[in-house]
Parts: sequence; structure tokens; C-alpha cells
Amino acid sequence: MTDTVLVAGAGPTGLALAAHLALHDIPVRLIDAAPAPATTSRALGLQPRGAEVLERIGALGDLPERSQRSLTMSYNEGSRTVLRMRVGQALAGQPKQALLISQAEVEGVLRERLRELGVEVEWGVRLVGAEQDGAGVAAAVRTDDGAERHVEAQWLAGCDGAHSAVRKLAGIGFPGRKLIERLLMADVRARWPFDRNGSTTWMDAGRMLSVTALPDDTWRIFTEPPADLPEGLSDDEIADRVLAEFSRRSGVGLDTVMEIRWVTEFRIHRRLADAYRRGRILLAGDAAHIQSPSGGQGQNTGLGDAENLAWKLVLVARGRADARLLDTYEGERRPLARTVLRATSTAVDVMLPDTAWKRLVRDKVVLPAVRLPAVQRRLWLAASQLGIGYRGGPLASASHRWASGPQPGDRMPDLTCLDAGGEEVTLHAAVSGRWVVLAADRRVADRHAEAAAARLGGDLVTVLVPAPGAADAAGVDARDVVLVRPDGHIGWRGRPAPDRLAAWIDEVLWPVQSAAVPVTRATTPRSSTRRWTC
Repeated sequence: MTDTVLVAGAGPTGLALAAHLALHDIPVRLIDAAPAPATTSRALGLQPRGAEVLERIGALGDLPERSQRSLTMSYNEGSRTVLRMRVGQALAGQPKQALLISQAEVEGVLRERLRELGVEVEWGVRLVGAEQDGAGVAAAVRTDDGAERHVEAQWLAGCDGAHSAVRKLAGIGFPGRKLIERLLMADVRARWPFDRNGSTTWMDAGRMLSVTALPDDTWRIFTEPPADLPEGLSDDEIADRVLAEFSRRSGVGLDTVMEIRWVTEFRIHRRLADAYRRGRILLAGDAAHIQSPSGGQGQNTGLGDAENLAWKLVLVARGRADARLLDTYEGERRPLARTVLRATSTAVDVMLPDTAWKRLVRDKVVLPAVRLPAVQRRLWLAASQLGIGYRGGPLASASHRWASGPQPGDRMPDLTCLDAGGEEVTLHAAVSGRWVVLAADRRVADRHAEAAAARLGGDLVTVLVPAPGAADAAGVDARDVVLVRPDGHIGWRGRPAPDRLAAWIDEVLWPVQSAAVPVTRATTPRSSTRRWTC
């Protein structure tokens, strides 16, 4: 039996992709080579953009209530604090706040949402082979008991991390460079005199040391060891090294250490896949790009990948769009990843300089500038990823120009709107993986929605009316009709004209030969999500 999408990797990216597909009844199978879900806290932050992605697929759950929302980042030279950045204050007034919460908690909420949609992760199932042709992908998987099975799918999505088996099987290059040669890390329960609402980083001694507060009196410590430190350290040796370096540079004793919860060793790389798609094989998340954890961009960029790829896969899988629509996934997301990689790499190079003259530039130029509230606000708005846009990209050509306000390709502001029953809803919460037609006049909106539904499918289109004054506050002319994509970006905007809206959709779904391809090529969506076992 052939499923529509086989997803390898049950981290945040794979879970979000599978949830979006299942939400729209696309049969999906999700496998992971690990024997069970991870319990250690890898990524620590959910940026506002990541929270929006989860909200749109009904997977945000109670994460905001369980998260820490205000984060203070302090940078020290010895015992002297030379820079303090308050993240919560910098993002004040934004519709979503940054959430400080373990990646393990985020994954738990995503798995629960998947169960509600009828999908379970298959643990201990490793992808060991994949071949594709024009009809699909023939994959080979191996279970923990050594049994090898064959799986057929129309599409294979590699969300399986930096060492992606999918990427290697597809023969896609992953060039890049090391940013930091080696890091040691430990999660430690202790009572230490640091800010419980943030992190402290020491920038002296030519090597990084950072400690971040976690729940339950737990602290995460990163340290860059000396270059001559032997390889192959045991967990106990890593813990001893980390704690000794922490105590030496912070001046804090170790007498209150109650428990060492987790230790590991790793290297920080900057890498970007040569391609995000090879035929019927696609990459997302860390399988496509890895960067410094600076700014908490990795998990959030992966969630954005998943959403962008998912809404396009839904249309292609249903027969509503040509497979070439999937090329726009790379066209929109790969340039963004390149920007994120460049920004996080620059942050590492600037804040942890390796020469005396670079340290002088940091101390005399960079730090004074970053102390300014306006600069901090710009930095954290960038980190929030709320400013991400695809203007001038493959689905929003540069020929679309407006005097003011958000343009095609831009993220649509999160307006207060009225649904069909007249109830107030926020735009991004109401999207739920669908296309939204926004217009001040509901009758006008309904006419445009009919044109959109004829091409996209009735269950994928909904109508919202902006609450009084909401459109003007967002910079959108109240006379305009706006078509919002399932990822919250503007697809089309203009004066009422259903035929022009329909022409734009046809151009997107059926590039080049759009006028010659009838809408009736669409197929009826499957009525339920199928559950699979090996």
C-alpha cells in the first residue's frame, strides 16, 4: 500500500509537517530512528514566529502558560557586566512573545496534536534506502529488531537532522564550515546567584562560557574547552571539566550542585544544503540547514520550513496543483536560511572575537551600539522572525507594488476579525492551514472566496471580515480584498476583482500552462488519515 508522504524524523520540523498534512487528510507516515522521544532540552526557545506556526495547526496548547516569557541576556567580562539585553521588553507590544521552553516540551505538544489527528510516530524505524521514479519513492526501513521492510510513498520528506539519511540518499551536498571547534555542555541542578529569567555569558579568556536558567533549579552550561583537550571524554570527565571552568570564571562555588542531569559534546557548524528538492525527495529543518544556536533560530526556521512545504504538498497531493509548485518551497525558504546562517554566524564572530583588534571593535563600537534600546528592539524583532517575507520571490513578483502597507509575500499582520458567526477571532489563529479571504464587505469576500474555492478546494478556503478599524491599523486599505496563504503571508491583494484573484491562483497552481489546465483536474480529498504500522 502506498502512502502519500513518508516523513523521516520526528523532531519539531517533522512533527509540524506531519500535523499540517494530517489536518487536511493527507495520508502521512512518520518514522524516527530513535527508540523513543527525547527527554533532554535541546533548543530552549520558541520565537514568536514559531508560536504562530504551532497555533495555526492547533498545536500551541498550553505552552504559553508553561513558558517563561521574559528573558534577560547578560554579557560579562570577568565579574563586570558589559551588556544586558531584555528580550521581553524588546518585544513588548508584539502579538506573540518569545517563549523560553524546552524543545522536548514543544515536541510533546506536537505529538499530542498528531494523536488527535490519528497519526502516531513509529519509533526505532531507520531509513536505510530510497529510490524514486516519476510515480513515487520506494524506501527501505530497518526496525530495531533488525527487520527490513519496504515502504512506498509518493513523496519523501527528510526532517531527520544534520546527519540526514534522506539528504545523503538523495545525493544532495551540504557544504559549510565550523563556527566553534568544540563545545561541552551540561544541565545541572544547583542554587546559583544568577538571574532566573535569562542567561549569562562570559566573553573573556578567548573562549565562551554561558549559563542559562531552566525550570526546577536547573542550569545549562556551555563552555568552549582548550584546543588541546583530549577527545573521547566520558560523561563524568565532561561534567568535571564544565563545572571546573564555570567555577573558575564565574567565581561561584559548586557546593550547591544537587544533580548533573545531562552532559554532551558537540561542534557548531554553518551548513546549507545545495538543494531542498530532488525529484520526489524534499528536505526541511536541520536536514537542510544548520547554524549557531545564537538567537534561537534553528527550531523556529525548521517550523517555518514545515509549514511552507506542507501547504504546497497538500495542493499537489490533492491534484489541485502541478508538482512544480514544490519548487517554490526552495525558492522561498532557502534564501531565508542563507540570511539566518549569515546572521547567526556574524553574531558568533562579533561577540566571541579571536583576535585583539576584533575585541577592540566589539568593545568600542558594537557593544555601545547594542546598548541602545532602539538597536535592541531591531535585533529582537529580527530574531522573532515576524518580519520574514517573500516579496519579489517566486509567488510574489516584484511587479506588485503598493503605496503603503503589507504587500504580496509579506506576513499579514494578525488582525482582529469576525468569522461567519460574527464572533471575534484573530487572523493567525483562524487560518488553521487554510486560505483566508479578507474583505470589509462580506458579500464581496464571499464572491472572491467562491473563485478561490473552485481552484483550491472548498475546505481550504475561509472568509473573515476585519473588525472595524483593524485593516487601517495594519496599513491595509479597507477597500482592498486580501487573500492570505495558509502560512499567514499575503498571496494576492487588490481592489475587488474575482477574475483577477482567480488568474493569480491559476498562475501559482499551474505555472506556464495555467490557462490550459482546467480546474476539474482536482481530485476529491481522502476522507480520513490512515494509520500505519511496520
